[in-house]
Amino acid sequence: MTFRPVILFLLALIIPTWAWASDAAALPTTQRVFVCTHSFMQFTTKMLPAIAKTGGCNQVNAGEQMIGGSTCIQHWNLPDDKNKAKNALSSGNVDVLTLSPYYIMPDPGIENYTRLGLAKNPNLRVFVQSSWPAFDSPEMAMRQAAQNNRNNITSEQLKKMREAQNNGWRKTLEAQLATLNKEFGREVLKLIPVNDAVFTLRELVVAGKVPGITQQTDLFKDDIGHPTPPLALLVTYCHFAAIYGKSPVGLPVPGSLKENPMAAELTKVLQEVAWGAVTGYGKGM
Repeated sequence: MTFRPVILFLLALIIPTWAWASDAAALPTTQRVFVCTHSFMQFTTKMLPAIAKTGGCNQVNAGEQMIGGSTCIQHWNLPDDKNKAKNALSSGNVDVLTLSPYYIMPDPGIENYTRLGLAKNPNLRVFVQSSWPAFDSPEMAMRQAAQNNRNNITSEQLKKMREAQNNGWRKTLEAQLATLNKEFGREVLKLIPVNDAVFTLRELVVAGKVPGITQQTDLFKDDIGHPTPPLALLVTYCHFAAIYGKSPVGLPVPGSLKENPMAAELTKVLQEVAWGAVTGYGKGM
């Protein structure tokens, strides 16, 4: 009986890794990825293929559609002759669609694009990014001078901000995805918990545990919350982990961090935080 708690703890660490490894082994070696996005995810179009390659995966760029500050339904409502996402999905040449909803929940664009894609490719997988809150507002709608205040936000305040977003906007998103997956009879749509990774990284910055990053504003370019290279890399690692079912931990230092004198140490932290967020999602993280 003495060893039972230890065994259970070790199993809790190992089983998620087995599950992700099993998912990865079942995937085709090449994934055609279309990115339908706003500016909090646009950079993954260029960054993810290179990271995937270093991780032994072959990602083909199936296209990109970008509208700043957009919802998925805004993308859907574009005229057909300008709707790259509709055209790509209609061709059947997309294996993975990544979407980035904003403040409208539920977002009918998520359902519309998924149904269109499945009609042409029954094996389509759709990954929906749960972004970090713009302007540090959990509902991602408030306009405020966030950058001047970010360095003063405590770990406790970050935890409350995360809880507010996860129990509000993200909870509604999760319910929408669960309803659609139940109808489809499999997990077609998966959430990428990017916001969890961003909050965790910020908490580590506050604790002084992120090499080369001394303050929270080092992660953001502006009040809105557009990412600097380290934060963009964290988000892209989350996408790699979710889409390919592989850990990014141990992948080489990317060129985007070449100016940081502690690039190797920083990369390791970003990789670990991303992997922890993706594998910990839904497990009471």
